Amino acid sequence: MFKKISPWIKAARLRTIPLSVSGILIGSFATYPKDLFNIFIFLLAICTTISYQVLSNFANDFGDGIRGTDKNRIGPERILQSGLISQMQMKLGIKIAAFISFVFTVTLIIVSFKNEFLNILTFLFIGILAIFSAIKYTMGKNAYGYFGFGDFFVFIFFGIVSVLGSNYLFNSELSLDLLLPSLTIGCLSVGVLNLNNMRDLENDKKSKKNTIAVKLGPDKARIYHYFLICISMINVLIFHFKTETSSYFHHFFVIAIIIILIYHIFQVYTVSELKGFDKLLKPLVLTTFFYSIITSLNYIFN
Repeated sequence: MFKKISPWIKAARLRTIPLSVSGILIGSFATYPKDLFNIFIFLLAICTTISYQVLSNFANDFGDGIRGTDKNRIGPERILQSGLISQMQMKLGIKIAAFISFVFTVTLIIVSFKNEFLNILTFLFIGILAIFSAIKYTMGKNAYGYFGFGDFFVFIFFGIVSVLGSNYLFNSELSLDLLLPSLTIGCLSVGVLNLNNMRDLENDKKSKKNTIAVKLGPDKARIYHYFLICISMINVLIFHFKTETSSYFHHFFVIAIIIILIYHIFQVYTVSELKGFDKLLKPLVLTTFFYSIITSLNYIFN
């Protein structure tokens, strides 16, 4: 039984989940001091964003697999390319994942807005767009990931929509106070994608997958990465000084995050071979998740 499930677990790429839920944590727990936090909305939002991430991972595995993009990739072996799951099985998996995502989306919207018709329509549109974007990243003739638009969509959905959108679910208000952390999560998420694309730069170039890293080239792609991380650090500091807090622990952890990100820039600078970027992916994902946890805890205990 486990042998049948194991390839699907690998295809779901559970290591990507912390990044996908980071924005939801901040957006949700920002409502805690206002006594607007709702555990059911929170759990549904988490399940919904995880379903989007799994759908995206399935679609990415299929899209790159049938194009042969994964044939000589440096990172972990993809499931379709390895032959552990057939094209027909993956197509079915994508359909099931899309259906589950839609069910979670509709349920979340109904629980959050009840009879608020305009909000229901707006978030239903956003949800359908998120599902469509998850699938079209590498699937189809006009897959936007092959034209360098992956960074933009990651920034929008992992950052802006994830933080501001999840917060709106609780209070039906657009909280611009959360703009800075949404930009931070967005930039760090794009940074994760850029590391992935820098690692796969040569292979993507041969496969005509024109990511931002491919378009910029190895040297400018690093400069682009430094920019993303620096913008993230600036946003973290500005938001920290704007947020009222008396916790020395929170000060300490914010400083720790800045130090970690500075060290990350140094690590990127010293990478000599493309495969060296692979080992930097997990730490950046966990740093982003760590930032979301610290920010969320500050809302709860401040």
